[in-house]
This record gives sequence, structure tokens and C-alpha cells, in this order.
Amino acid sequence: MIRYALACDNGHEFESWFPSSASYDRQAERGLVLCPLCGSAKVAKQLMAPALGRKGNAAGAAAEPAPAPANLPVPAAPAPQPVALMSEREQAVRAMLRAVREHVTRNADYVGTAFAEEARKMHYGEIEHRSIYGEANAAEAKALLEEGIEFHPLPIVPDDRN
Repeated sequence: MIRYALACDNGHEFESWFPSSASYDRQAERGLVLCPLCGSAKVAKQLMAPALGRKGNAAGAAAEPAPAPANLPVPAAPAPQPVALMSEREQAVRAMLRAVREHVTRNADYVGTAFAEEARKMHYGEIEHRSIYGEANAAEAKALLEEGIEFHPLPIVPDDRN
């Protein structure tokens, strides 16, 4: 494994591990190495000091850094930058799906497992048309489609923490 210090064209610096130097080159050529902060595929390697093992250390672990002299001020650590786990586009799509689901649940009648039966009755004019939502298994949904009864699945929005 090899660790590279990388930076994108927007100046974001980050590190990443690769199985080999050739693996990094192949992934970078295909645009698969992306900045975790902005998603840019224009990423370049940065200058890095090699990690050398101490003499006599068979495991090849990196040498311990020398302690800073006591009379020198220690610089403050840079503030951590937030990392976007979801792109802005995915957040917008989730917000739209959530809005659709909330609109339906607020403005339609929940009929539970009787959804297919209620939809069929409305389609054939046995009961008055109204907005409903509920549950149907795969066989019931297939039968409704085969009868030409239009319905749409209610979007399930993943939890914001996922």
C-alpha cells in the first residue's frame, strides 16, 4: 500500500491510500480520484517526505517524531473542514422526495393494506374518486397494472443520517 498527499485544483489537500503507484495512475487517468471536499477530478500528487523505519525495526514502522523544543511556541492546529457526505444535488433530490411524501400523507387518505381494493373500486366507479395511499404487495401491484389502473409508488426517503 502507498499513501499519497493529494490536492485538487481548488486547493483542497487530502490523503489517500492506493495498492500501488500504478493503481493511482490508472485511477487518476479514468477520473476516479476525486476531492472529498468539492468532488473535483483534477487531483495531483503533492510533495511528501518518505516514511522510513528505524534501524533494526523489522516491521518498518515510521520513526517517532522528535519532540518540539520547549521554548518554541506550538502552532495551533488548523480548524477541521466539514466533509460533505452527500452532494448538494443528492440533498436536493432527497428534499424533493421528502416534500412529495409529506404532501401525499397530508392530503390523501391512508387505506392501509386495502389499497388495491380501494383503487380498483374507484377505477370501476363503485366509489367516489379521492386521493389515497396505502400498501400493496407485488402481486396486487402487478394485477392493478394489468387492469390499467394507474398508481404511483410513494417515495421512501432514506434517513438523513444514512
